[in-house]
Amino acid sequence: MVTQSAGPYTAAAVGMALAAYECRDKTEAEQRAYLKDAAYTISHARPTTANRMALITGGCLEAAETALASGENVSEAIMAYTVATNNRRYNKVYQMARHLVKMIPTHGAVMTQCFGETIVGQMCRVAKEEGKGDIRIFCPETRPYFQGARLTATVCRDMGMDVTVITDNMPAFTMKNEGVDVFTSAADAICMDGHVVNKVGTFQIAIAAKYNHIPYFVTGAPDKVHPTIDTVKIEMRDPDFSLQAMGVKTAADGVKGYYPAFDITPPELVSGVVTDRGIYVPYDLDRYYEGSDMGEFEMVI
Repeated sequence: MVTQSAGPYTAAAVGMALAAYECRDKTEAEQRAYLKDAAYTISHARPTTANRMALITGGCLEAAETALASGENVSEAIMAYTVATNNRRYNKVYQMARHLVKMIPTHGAVMTQCFGETIVGQMCRVAKEEGKGDIRIFCPETRPYFQGARLTATVCRDMGMDVTVITDNMPAFTMKNEGVDVFTSAADAICMDGHVVNKVGTFQIAIAAKYNHIPYFVTGAPDKVHPTIDTVKIEMRDPDFSLQAMGVKTAADGVKGYYPAFDITPPELVSGVVTDRGIYVPYDLDRYYEGSDMGEFEMVI
């Protein structure tokens, strides 16, 4: 939990650069083996995002192979790949934000979930560019790490937006009484069958949005590595974290905790998948790849 949102994907690539530096004095064959082991370890650190991580580490391996073949510095080659990857992804997310902001009415209200750092920042940027800088943003706190309260709300505030933090049991009330127009989140995985895997709590907010006739737009490219929801493994974290709040104990000794890191929102609750190429219904995600096989985390070397 040292990094959040898309941060782990950058950390994974930089970790590969560090691994290349660590094995720089080995033979080429030994470097290849070292980097292959590092790629597996890094990409499988979190089970729910392992396939996406493998796209990043796999790209790093290709960059390393090219550098080895040409006698270049492998660690520097991976870092150059990382910077190019981030720039390309940020440009894609900016396009996503342009499509998303079109779904937010003037003087509207938006509810977020957890911390999608890239899309949150780009959404605020585009909103201002499009004359919608007065939208109100409501951020559920996202226990037990409080990413919504500590991170999403801070980014929105720093970008001059009207932002309010609510507790995780307030979304339905807030939607009805504060006139929320759109619920949006990023995703840790968007399966090709339309299921969305995101921070736990997304599912219940999507249910509340559906009941209140509020659209739910998830942002991100669909993941070819997840053809169906059956390919996703939900990460279960230390249950003791649900028995405290920022280190302050909230439950009595002997009480059990339960901590799934993510939940699954079915496609019938998803109004649209907002990508860099437009907005797709969750039942037609194959169309995203027509004419190109590149997603958000699949990068050209």
